[in-house]
Amino acid sequence: MKRAKISIVGSGNVGATAAHWAASKELGDIVLVDIPQVDGMPQGKALDLFQASPVEGFDSKIIGTTSYEPTANSDVVIVTAGVARKPGMSRDDLININTGIVRSVAENVAKHSPNAVMIVVSNPLDAMVYVAWKASGFPTKHVIGQAGVLDAARYRSFLAMEIGCSVEDVHALLLGGHGDDMVPLPRYTFAGGIPITQLVKPDRLEEIIKRTRNGGAEIVGLLKTGSAYYAPAAATVQMAESIIRDKKRILPCAAYCEKEYGVGGFFVGVPCILGTDGVEKIIEIDLDPTEKKMFQSSVDHVKELVATVKL
Repeated sequence: MKRAKISIVGSGNVGATAAHWAASKELGDIVLVDIPQVDGMPQGKALDLFQASPVEGFDSKIIGTTSYEPTANSDVVIVTAGVARKPGMSRDDLININTGIVRSVAENVAKHSPNAVMIVVSNPLDAMVYVAWKASGFPTKHVIGQAGVLDAARYRSFLAMEIGCSVEDVHALLLGGHGDDMVPLPRYTFAGGIPITQLVKPDRLEEIIKRTRNGGAEIVGLLKTGSAYYAPAAATVQMAESIIRDKKRILPCAAYCEKEYGVGGFFVGVPCILGTDGVEKIIEIDLDPTEKKMFQSSVDHVKELVATVKL
């Protein structure tokens, strides 16, 4: 059976950690790519990770490069390239710099791997996935933003801490934009099949939701010189695994919605079935008036972000 090929653009903390998670799951062969200005970094990290394979028992070919030729015919391309958020910097502040970076990456991905599914992680996510789509010319189902899986993981972690239960027993669904614009859905949140509203008091639930929204900023504030990477990378690789292994997982992702939810042609966070063909289905769920209002507010902000993009 032919091995899958995964290219990861950006060999910083998120990209290198995504390579680590993907290798440990034996998802396929991995190419870690970065710009010529940091020549040596992708090669060094790839070699270091490959040398861990005899110890950990994973069997993947892992190489680093500063050109796109070795990425040719990738099945999945993960885009982490871009300037990381610094203390006091909002995701929106990143848009001008990262638009140029993501546009160049997407053009190169389209040139060398025209049939790939592209997972965008770069911030501000909701705008960058739009940039990647426009610059690549890919079908919308082959361009996906990683956002909801990370936000849901943070939410589930905090809820498990509050309840005192295993994180494996907490299941949650989020809609909308990433971070500040996420739309929590307590009605669709359970622990061991029990509605979360029966386990967590309303005021505490609201505090947990607020902490989840600020999850990235909290880590930036603690690290002081960087941003989160373990959880973002793990969330991205969960999406890649569902695509490569055709698992048909239902995951909250930034997907292109036209008629769905009445969005009208933007990438927003919705529950998706991910398989070999990328976003194979967008699941529309019933929303109550409060949830609809929050979701619309999130969609409006995505539209505002996209309106500032200069391609």
